[in-house]
Amino acid sequence: MWIAMGHTDMRKGMQGLALIVPQALKRDPFAGDLYVFRGRAGSLVKIVWHDGTGMSLYAKRIEKGRFIWPSATDGIVSLTASQLACLLQGIDWRNPQHSWRPKSAG
Repeated sequence: MWIAMGHTDMRKGMQGLALIVPQALKRDPFAGDLYVFRGRAGSLVKIVWHDGTGMSLYAKRIEKGRFIWPSATDGIVSLTASQLACLLQGIDWRNPQHSWRPKSAG
């Protein structure tokens, strides 16, 4: 899973976003990896991936707040599945905090 740094024109559909992958990110869009893009406002992300049979597009607009994004303006960052899950929930995936910890083991 890869996060595209900076912001992307969210008017682009799956073909437009898939074109960004080899041109700007220097990766193969058909390798089965997920590529995550964020709009300028920070409240919309789109994910494109190829599952071996076709290209798919996932979009999510967050109701409150913004998706946490690295501050660099270009490039790509690798994410784990749990980091992507945090990102999609609006949680700071770079430093997730537990909301509750047990006080004792017994």
